[in-house]
Amino acid sequence: MCDEGGLGVGAGDLRVARSAGPGDGPDVRVGVPLADVYLEFLGGRCRPNTVLAAAYDLKVFFTVVGKPPQEVGAADVLAFVTAQRTGRAEGHGALQPVDGRREAAGVSAATVRRRLSIVSGFFAFLQARGDVAANPVPRGLPTRRGRSRPRQGVPLVRATRQLPRILSPGEVDALAAALRTHRDRAMVAAMVLGGLRRCEVLGLRLEDLHAAERRVFVAEGKAGRQRLIPISGRFFAAVAAYLEAERPPGTRSDRVFVVLKGPRRGLPLSAKGMDEVLAAARRRAGLAHATCHELRHTCLTRLR
Repeated sequence: MCDEGGLGVGAGDLRVARSAGPGDGPDVRVGVPLADVYLEFLGGRCRPNTVLAAAYDLKVFFTVVGKPPQEVGAADVLAFVTAQRTGRAEGHGALQPVDGRREAAGVSAATVRRRLSIVSGFFAFLQARGDVAANPVPRGLPTRRGRSRPRQGVPLVRATRQLPRILSPGEVDALAAALRTHRDRAMVAAMVLGGLRRCEVLGLRLEDLHAAERRVFVAEGKAGRQRLIPISGRFFAAVAAYLEAERPPGTRSDRVFVVLKGPRRGLPLSAKGMDEVLAAARRRAGLAHATCHELRHTCLTRLR
């Protein structure tokens, strides 16, 4: 066995390093060699944000456990679950946040469950490669019925399944009235009227707009799925006004939504830029909440 699984750096010094990769996505590393191999593998099949989220969760795990992957056992995983829920870890000090700039605090059950899923996927990858003999993440805790139903047990983490938070019709109207450009109205319409995700809105290209059919083609959806989505004519009206009056002349990008001002004028709008637009409109409208995710759920809930 090579020393590829060593931590490489002290557990307290682990950090997510992001640099430009040879392809379209970033080269993400956490300082644990085997974890970096796994993240490189994910980079070929997942979106950049998914890889970054996995990198952070793995960073949290190895910062807490303080062991190389080959030495991690079920006891370490169970201790990690307890520590994440309480914000304390025996022998490892404060857990949350791992950057040490704020006081320790536990995280939600949903966050713990997501991190366990990432860690389990990582060890399943190592098991398939032959780096570890077994996945140390238990599927669940055994019960008295374990002998008759060996695959059923108590979940390691119980999380309440919450209803999605949505906007009322009045809140949607207030948000739309607070938007200042046709571009921004078109982006919000894509989420509220078509149920598109933020990444799908930003990924739209001019050739993906089928105005005559009132449909948009999503070329890169979640998990790489492609979809043809019917959407209200209000979206296409907003897009037409944006393309005619606001889109910078001579823009070379084929992305529908681009930056309108500043040094990045004419370049594709980023997720951060879209969030800033929505946050500013939310403040002007006096709304307590209105995220991209909530706008999408508003559409899907109203369709039921």
